[in-house]
Amino acid sequence: MDGLPVVSDPIVSVVMSVCNGERFLNEAVDSILGQTFRDFEFIVIDDGSIDRSGAILDCYKEKDLRMRIYHQENRGLVRSLNRGCAFARGKYIARMDADDIAVRDRLLWQVEFMETHPEIVVLGGAVEFIDEVGRVFALARHPTQNQEIQRALLNASVFWHPSVLLRKSTFVWAGGYRSIVDAEDYDLWLRIADRFELANLTSVVLRYRIHPNQVSVARCKSQALGSAASRAAALARRSGATDPLDLVGEITPALLAKLGVSDADQQTTLARGCLSCLRNMCRIRKYTLATNVLEDFLSTDFREADNWVIAEFYLWAARLYWHQRKFARSISSASRALVKRPIILGRPIKLLVARFRPVLVGR
Repeated sequence: MDGLPVVSDPIVSVVMSVCNGERFLNEAVDSILGQTFRDFEFIVIDDGSIDRSGAILDCYKEKDLRMRIYHQENRGLVRSLNRGCAFARGKYIARMDADDIAVRDRLLWQVEFMETHPEIVVLGGAVEFIDEVGRVFALARHPTQNQEIQRALLNASVFWHPSVLLRKSTFVWAGGYRSIVDAEDYDLWLRIADRFELANLTSVVLRYRIHPNQVSVARCKSQALGSAASRAAALARRSGATDPLDLVGEITPALLAKLGVSDADQQTTLARGCLSCLRNMCRIRKYTLATNVLEDFLSTDFREADNWVIAEFYLWAARLYWHQRKFARSISSASRALVKRPIILGRPIKLLVARFRPVLVGR
C-alpha cells in the first residue's frame, strides 16, 4: 500500500461527492493524494454514478488506505456532502470537487493558517480557472480579512466551495448544509458568519475547472434564486427574526417576494447568474452553448435589473457575435451596453490605450 496507515484521528478529512465524474476524477484524486500535508483521510461519496467513477475510486482505495469510499443510490449533492461530513473524523473538513485540481501545498498552507489563527473557522483561498484541458484562463481572488468578508458576503459568496477548509466543530454547530439547490455553500457561510470569523488566503489553493457539463442555464438560475434566498434569510436573522428558510423545501420567486426580495433584486440576481454562465462559456470557447445562454437571456424579462448587469451582458454578447462574424449584431449589442451604462465604454478604451502606449512612447 502506498498510502499512510489509517490513524484514528487524522487532522483533516477531505470530503468529495461524485456523480458520473470519471472524465476528470483521476486528476482530482491524484491532486489530493499528492499533497505535501499527509495527515488526512479522503472521504468520497459515489452518488449513484453509472459511469466508471465507482470502479476508479475502488482502485484508489486498494492502493491508499487513506481513501474511504461510500457507494449509494443517487441522493443529490447536499445529502451526499452531509453524509460525507458526518463520517469525517478530522479536526478540519476540506472540501473538494471531482473535476478540480488542488495545488500541492493547499492542505499544508490551510492547516498551518488555521492552527495559528484559532479565531478563524472557515478558510478559503485564491483560485485559477481552467478549462477542459487544464488551460488556465483567469485568476480569482476574494477579500482575505474577516471585516471585508463580512461586508462582501451579503452581496455574493466570497468563497469557492471546493477551496474551503473549515473546522468540523463549526460545521456541526451550523447543522451542516441545507437543501438550498446550488447555493448550499453560500447559505452555510452566511449562517456561520452570523457568529464566527472567516478568512481567505492570498495564495492560489485550487484550479477550478469550468466545462459544459458543469454549467447550464437552469443551474445558473437556480443558483441565483438560492443565493437571493440565502441573503434574505441572513438579513432576517441579523434583524432578530427567526430564519425563514428553516422549513422551506423549494426556492421560488413567490417565496423570495414573501422574504422581501423585490422584483428588481430578483431580476438582477438572475441576470448575474446568466452573465456568469455566458462569460464562462465564452472563456472556455464553447460558443454554441454561449449562444444558448444568450438566447435564454434575451427571452427573459430583465427590465428592472440593474443597468450595470445588463450592460455587462450586452458587452459579452458583442464579443460573442464578433467571434461569430455577426458584426452588425456585435455593434448593436455594444451600443446597447453603452446606452445602459455609458461609463462601460471606458474599459475598451483603456485596453486600447494600454496596447498602443509603447508605440506612442517610442515615437
